[in-house]
Amino acid sequence: MSKRDYYEILGVSKSATAEEIKKAYRKKAIQYHPDKNPGNHEAEEKFKEAAEAYEVLSNPEKRSRYDQFGHAGVGGAAGGGGGFGGGMSMDDIFSHFGDIFGGGFGGFSSFGGFGSSRSSQRVNKGTNLRVKVKLNLQEIANGVEKKIKVKKYVSCSHCNGTGADNGTAYSSCNTCHGTGHVTRVSNTILGQMQTSSPCPTCQGEGRVITKKCVHCNGEGLLREEEVLSIRIPAGVEEGMQLSVSGKGNAARRGGVNGDLLVLIQEEPHPDLIREGRDLIYNLTLSIPDAILGSTVEIPIVEGKVKVKIDAGTQPGKILRLKGKGLPEVNSYQHGDLLVRISVYIPKELSREDSKIIEKLKDSEAFTPKKGEEQNFFSRMRSMFE
Repeated sequence: MSKRDYYEILGVSKSATAEEIKKAYRKKAIQYHPDKNPGNHEAEEKFKEAAEAYEVLSNPEKRSRYDQFGHAGVGGAAGGGGGFGGGMSMDDIFSHFGDIFGGGFGGFSSFGGFGSSRSSQRVNKGTNLRVKVKLNLQEIANGVEKKIKVKKYVSCSHCNGTGADNGTAYSSCNTCHGTGHVTRVSNTILGQMQTSSPCPTCQGEGRVITKKCVHCNGEGLLREEEVLSIRIPAGVEEGMQLSVSGKGNAARRGGVNGDLLVLIQEEPHPDLIREGRDLIYNLTLSIPDAILGSTVEIPIVEGKVKVKIDAGTQPGKILRLKGKGLPEVNSYQHGDLLVRISVYIPKELSREDSKIIEKLKDSEAFTPKKGEEQNFFSRMRSMFE
């Protein structure tokens, strides 16, 4: 398939001036820009086609060869992959030609992600601030609002964070003429190419301070102590990091604040052990309580509960108290409280206690039944652990 005539693509005559060609390309690019035609493949191809035509016609040498030999003079026979637009990506097109649109693109503030930093002044961002917060088990179970005192950079109130005296002692940067970026032209095998980078004089701000604020020495920042209120959800755990947007250090000379990163640390509970959402309590029974049964108090996060111990409870048994564990973060699900049973075996006995045990030694009730010896010895080992 033959390529279309470049002059026809841009809608200009063969006698068009360089400025007319530039204006025509700008008009076509705005018409078929990807931001204006999302998902439209035909518009995207026309956008690339216009870029290819402009790349040739904006270069005097290439335009002369094209006028004399047609497409063959600028990249091969008609219908081949000639010209550079056919093989360039969107990023390449914006990289080379984005600067002809000045500070914006026909009302677009950026190029839809394609080189947007080239068409706008650089936005400063403050650094993140990291703090550690210790929580006890009750705070983790219920969630808590913590007030913490931190030293951080805040915007200077005397200059409103601008760094300029009274916030107004500014002038346009002479290097970039207020655009925030500088453009350089280099010669390549494809012709002259334009590249843009943040202005080294104003660091991309487009303006310079004529008189610095005496309170912050032109930085726009002051280091102060601030009390921050942080809402921590229920169910967090050791090592988890929460991010609070905009509560970090202020940006130099205005911009976007950094974030506050909150690292969670757990204070150990005197009785309960945490395993994910579940809590574990190790309960040690006396021999009579294990044999005859009893009622015991078990600690939970909110206090204590009474639990009935059945007669004949064996060492190693686990009682499960449903829903008495910890919640999952941002969920209605709760873990359980697991009560692990062990039995206390005294190392020393009085003479009277020894006589009682001797009487029980030959009792049938205290003799493991056939086939239960292994379970019996396993339980006995657990009692001594």
